[in-house]
Amino acid sequence: MMTPVILAGGNGVRLWPLSRRARPKQFLSLEEDRSLLARTLSRLEGLPLAPPIVICQEAHRFLAAEQLRRAGVQGATLLLEPEGRGTAPAIALAALLAHGEGREGPLLVLPSDHHLGDEGAFREAVASAARLADRGRLVTFGVVPTRAETGFGYLQAGDPLGGEGFVVARFVEKPAIERAEAFLAAGDHYWNSGIFVMRPADALAALATHAPMILAACREALAGAATDLDFLRPVEAAFLACPADSIDVAVMERTDRAAMVPLDAGWSDIGSWQALWEVLPHDADGNALQGDVVCEASRGLLVHAESRLVATLGVADLVVVETRDAVLVADRASSQALRGLVDRLEAGGRPETRQTPTVFRPWGHYETVDAGERHQVKHITVKPGARLSRQLHHHRAEHWIVVSGTARVTLDDETFLVGENESTFIPVGRVHCLENPGLIPLELIEVQSGSYLGEDDIVRLDDRYGRE
Repeated sequence: MMTPVILAGGNGVRLWPLSRRARPKQFLSLEEDRSLLARTLSRLEGLPLAPPIVICQEAHRFLAAEQLRRAGVQGATLLLEPEGRGTAPAIALAALLAHGEGREGPLLVLPSDHHLGDEGAFREAVASAARLADRGRLVTFGVVPTRAETGFGYLQAGDPLGGEGFVVARFVEKPAIERAEAFLAAGDHYWNSGIFVMRPADALAALATHAPMILAACREALAGAATDLDFLRPVEAAFLACPADSIDVAVMERTDRAAMVPLDAGWSDIGSWQALWEVLPHDADGNALQGDVVCEASRGLLVHAESRLVATLGVADLVVVETRDAVLVADRASSQALRGLVDRLEAGGRPETRQTPTVFRPWGHYETVDAGERHQVKHITVKPGARLSRQLHHHRAEHWIVVSGTARVTLDDETFLVGENESTFIPVGRVHCLENPGLIPLELIEVQSGSYLGEDDIVRLDDRYGRE
């Protein structure tokens, strides 16, 4: 049985303003009503699998847990990285964990934010890779190229391996366009997908030979790991002492056991707005439209409207992305260069690169509807059965108006229910707690007033989610 290892630790800002530090692209629904993480999990259906190991950053733990719950995934291990250190430490942690639990079937290591158009072809390639892994090979997937591409690394196929794949003759970094064109013409070079299949014991042996410092640091980090709610937390100091490296550089380029299975399944890393435009459905004018969009005499557009009407007239080959707090207009062919713009915004301290207009919490989410110097209005949604921390504020009072559902409110030592179209008042400095005892989401409008309205004016007295 294979163990899926889902790499969900990326910060992904290449699809800004949709993708933010607080909610990177693997957690976004870019193609339909399921996130890229959920789609990654669903394409594994039909394969003989053990429960997955999902590796994500500490800051995204509740996002990952909620998406696993919605996807109906049972028994998953959510392994939290204190900080992203590359794919080599992530795979080392997964291999150590699987080996320690007696899982000796191959690991299927998958990025959480890729697109695959032909999932049947993908599963067939995985089956071939598993057979090679059972023979001690460290297997990667080479995507059959459709164009000369300078944005991907390449694999060169060597000797065939019994009809299942090929020895990897060499790894090539992102080439110049002339070299990429030569690779395409030669027919023996493939895009490097970042997908791997290898048995835990073989991965650990290769790490011990080629990257012993990474293996030692991860072994120490996992040996002292603590379980917290649904999460497994490696020892932070030990993990941060681990060298940062990719599995390609640390192991695959050095081992003589590297193998490659060709993958012809409509793969994309969705690494830019151009890449997303390529995989989305188009209208007769080549426009990929999402949301409330009207295009007139326009062609080759990608338009995403999140909160209002977006209309275009007489333009071509643009990306137009509207969110509640930002609008991006870019030449579609230049979208690979978006990182420079985001770096500039971050250097200016713009919050739009970090936080989304909708702020997600383990109990639900909220949106800021209006804000001024001494007031703030939020639309709050609390999941059924969820409860906010018992807390107080030193500088603000709060009025809660229930829009739908029923709220159970605790104010100091008194507990009472507040129904639809009812309200309650929380004075400054009073200990309070909000809970949804019902079976449907609780929605309320919160009106804050006071001299300071920052989120750091929260003194948590107890919290079921383990936050400080």
